[in-house]
Order: sequence, then C-alpha cells, then structure tokens
Amino acid sequence: MKVAFYKGRKRLFNRLTAWWLRGDYSHVEIILGTDAAGLAICASSSMMDGGVRIKHMRLDPAHWDVIEVGGDAAAAWAWLAEREGQGYDYLGLLGFVARVLGHDKGRWVCSEAVAAMLGMPDAWRFDPCSLYAALSRPCGHGEEVAHA
Repeated sequence: MKVAFYKGRKRLFNRLTAWWLRGDYSHVEIILGTDAAGLAICASSSMMDGGVRIKHMRLDPAHWDVIEVGGDAAAAWAWLAEREGQGYDYLGLLGFVARVLGHDKGRWVCSEAVAAMLGMPDAWRFDPCSLYAALSRPCGHGEEVAHA
C-alpha cells in the first residue's frame, strides 16, 4: 500500500496548516490502487469534499510525497464501506491547535482516517506531519519504509 502526503501551497489553508504543524504537509491520502486512466484511487477525509470519500486523483510529484507502507488493502476498503460519507471533523482540526478540544468520534480529519484505514491505534492523535513521521521511520526490523 502507499500513502500520499500533500506538500502543495496553492491555498492559504494548506500553507497555514503546514506552518502550524511545523512540517511540510497539510493533507494525506491513502492510495488503494490505480484506475484504467492511470489515476490513483485515493481515500481520505477532506474538508473540501465534506468528509470521508474516495477520489481518483493525479498525484503530481511536485505537490505530493508518496511512501510505501504496510497495511491490509481489504481492511482499508472495509473501513471505507462502513464510513464513506461521514463528515469532516472540524473539532479534530481544532484539536491540532489545542488537543484538549478532542475530536468528534463520528467525523474524521484526513490523517485520522488514513491512520484508521491502516489499523493504527488512537488514529485521532495524528496530524499529516506526525503521520508522515510515524510511517516513514524505520520499521523496527532493520528496514526503512521505501519511498516511492
């Protein structure tokens, strides 16, 4: 499986998010495959798209860093089948500023949704930059996660 991290700066929100998180990333998508047109079949939760969704995307390397990760694609698809259409977690987004605010358990931010699809515990704790750090660290078996 692969995960794509957005490093684009087109929108003010993306620039502010990456700045606030002190990192390169403001959004994240899990890549579940490729369609017949060569587009990545991505899944995440998006403020612009209203929450949890699947989207076919062209991932321009100038704007996206893609890394290989472990994970179960069938489990990710099953997670999506149960939650597609659930809303965007604005409270969770504010939690990036003040964790004490928590998050809405029926709504998702991008990094939380991707971490949950990968089966990571406490998925709500991840923002795009911390998820990148967690997924790109050495795997614990003397191997590094491969960067695609």
